[in-house]
Amino acid sequence: MRNLKSRLLSFTRRFLTKVMPLDALTNLYELELRKEIRRRQMEHPNPFCRYGAFGFSQSDEDGLTIEILSRMGISKGFFCEFGVGDGTENNTLILLALGWSGSWFGGQDIILDVSKSSKLTFTKTWITKENILSLYKTIASEVDVISLDLDGNDFHFIEELLRNGANPKLFIAEYNAKFPPGVKFTMPYNPQHFWKSDDYFGASLQMFVELFSQFGYRLICCNAATGANAFFVKEEYAEKFPEVPVDIKALYSEPFYLLRGRKMHPTSVKTLQSLLQ
Repeated sequence: MRNLKSRLLSFTRRFLTKVMPLDALTNLYELELRKEIRRRQMEHPNPFCRYGAFGFSQSDEDGLTIEILSRMGISKGFFCEFGVGDGTENNTLILLALGWSGSWFGGQDIILDVSKSSKLTFTKTWITKENILSLYKTIASEVDVISLDLDGNDFHFIEELLRNGANPKLFIAEYNAKFPPGVKFTMPYNPQHFWKSDDYFGASLQMFVELFSQFGYRLICCNAATGANAFFVKEEYAEKFPEVPVDIKALYSEPFYLLRGRKMHPTSVKTLQSLLQ
């Protein structure tokens, strides 16, 4: 049965590429994906999801970040991000573009040269529960926004930061959307964990909501486009988001991990370097 399905899929691909050029198929895929993402945003029970918009983030996180900070009255500040990939696509590049300063930490090389920048520092290191606090304490400025996406021990890292004084106004955390509200899942801590592109990573949204509530945070939204990131703000700002539901079931976004076909204008290293000036 699997062989038959594989042959049928292969035949379908060959047939379609003969009927329609590959570029046209890619554009069609991207168009339909954009329509579906917009539908998810507009029909989500949390109306705040409609502010989601693409920029430098992997999905629609940038629009949510901008709107949250705007309502909180924060136009400029300092960010910290753990897990930044190669530096071309993450949750704090948009803040750098808005004139913010910050610190990045991650386990792989980035394509940016930050050696002469007064706005951004980068530390390449394998992040563990044992060193994340010392890394955080190297930051001399008060941190307004933290984003953490490390594909595994995220819950344990965030708990370590919060229990030891990290107190950003906005905290963006990747959650495991496979587990709907009510499910209490947390991957056991493993300092050698390496994500294998499966469902064994992080923690459920329920676990994160319970953790953050202990430190005076409220969940504002999960990004509707993919169901990957959750946005928590300090309770003192809750009144700025009157339309946001309180029930976690209305805030949760189910997983939708379909990949974008391509960016209309891929991020250039020159563009990124200009943001460091």
